[in-house]
Amino acid sequence: MRRQSSVARYLTSAAVAAVFAAGLGGCQTMSDITGSLTSKADTDSDPRRMTEMAGERYRANPKDADAALAYGQALRTSGQRSQAAAVLEQATIAHPGNKPLLAAYGRALADNGNFQAAFDVLSRAHTPDNPDWRILSVQGTVLDQLGRHDEARGYYISALRIVPDEPSVLSNLGLSYMLSRDLPKAEETLRQAYASGKADSRVRQNLALVVGLQGRFAEAEGIAKADLPPDEAAANVAYLKQMLSHKDAPRTTAKPVPMASLGQPE
Repeated sequence: MRRQSSVARYLTSAAVAAVFAAGLGGCQTMSDITGSLTSKADTDSDPRRMTEMAGERYRANPKDADAALAYGQALRTSGQRSQAAAVLEQATIAHPGNKPLLAAYGRALADNGNFQAAFDVLSRAHTPDNPDWRILSVQGTVLDQLGRHDEARGYYISALRIVPDEPSVLSNLGLSYMLSRDLPKAEETLRQAYASGKADSRVRQNLALVVGLQGRFAEAEGIAKADLPPDEAAANVAYLKQMLSHKDAPRTTAKPVPMASLGQPE
């Protein structure tokens, strides 16, 4: 029990370290999951080139809301999070009622660890009579970052009323249970997400993490490497073993590759 508790603390800190790396839009990029755990779709485009092009368009007309939104999202994708927040903040000042800008700005604030401000901005990005399930899910992840897990789950459940069995929301809900150390409930929820035909590799890695935390290492390895090319499977299994073998280890200066994180739909 002592070992599992220490592993849980370590994995929780690693998991939440990369929580907000994706933006609101049409799909999950989840650069929240980096390195060998990034899906192929996330690596096909060149973030630097995309940022340059979006920046040129933005500088040509800084008051264009669409240009500001595209530039802010490109900056976030390329890891320039503070600059993204600055661009999007100015855009929301110029266009205070623009909900896509508010959604992107809220995400950028969360990227920078300003979770309460992020939650407040995201609350203005949709309305109770016309809720956006993606934003509800993001609000849940922000509340989880603030340690308000019960409240977070209310947002996930509201999102699931709009999109029942949506795997990205179920994955967030499962990780919320993990953060509060309810590993059986986390596994149950993540298995529900995993069973969806729409679930991607990130849901599988989240499930592997929770199964491994419960001491079922062989099963966790099998989940982590399922349906992956041999090199990616080996990298995932190696990282899973590394994470599950840590015991009160100090954080290194190298940036860890998170096995899983709270996900936000693009």
